[in-house]
Amino acid sequence: MEINPNFSEKAHQDYALVQQAEIGDEKAFAKLLERYKDAVYFMLLKMVNNKTDAEDLTIEAFSKAFKKIDQYAPRFAFSTWLFKIASNNCIDFLRKKREKFISIDGDDFKNEGRPIIQLKANILDPEEELIRQQKKVIMRSIVKQLKPRYRDLIELRFFKEYSYNEIAEELNLPIGTVKAQLFRAKELLYNILKKTNPKI
Repeated sequence: MEINPNFSEKAHQDYALVQQAEIGDEKAFAKLLERYKDAVYFMLLKMVNNKTDAEDLTIEAFSKAFKKIDQYAPRFAFSTWLFKIASNNCIDFLRKKREKFISIDGDDFKNEGRPIIQLKANILDPEEELIRQQKKVIMRSIVKQLKPRYRDLIELRFFKEYSYNEIAEELNLPIGTVKAQLFRAKELLYNILKKTNPKI
């Protein structure tokens, strides 16, 4: 595949790492993550203005990019391609995050063509609470199928709600390793969910 002749030295180095990553070299993945995780994180932080969301979106961005690594074409720098994936994923996140409000009295009046902002109940009804609890039980059973190192990461991050720094301290690992292994754990978990419980 022809490389853009205007590539910088860094872009050439990135492309060499991409080629290694395409054949499953985990060190290449880790190097790409280390090179760009901070830049991606701060770009996303500006978009969402929330550190936790920015951290999660950074992991998702790398996860999506690494899943599609064989689709990268060196017409553009790897960093350009990665930032585009990260920003598109963030836009989708922000779109989904917009709360859907329901009227407490059931009315659906509109004012000058715009929906009236209405209240959303924070309390689940008994049926919704039961479904949520059932899903938590199913999720925990699926997480147990992961290898111990991935299982520990998922449990600490999502069940105990540890920060990345707290996980790094708990497991005595560099924070870069925690982030790299966490997106791998989420990918494995997603694949299991897709095969066994697609509606969760």
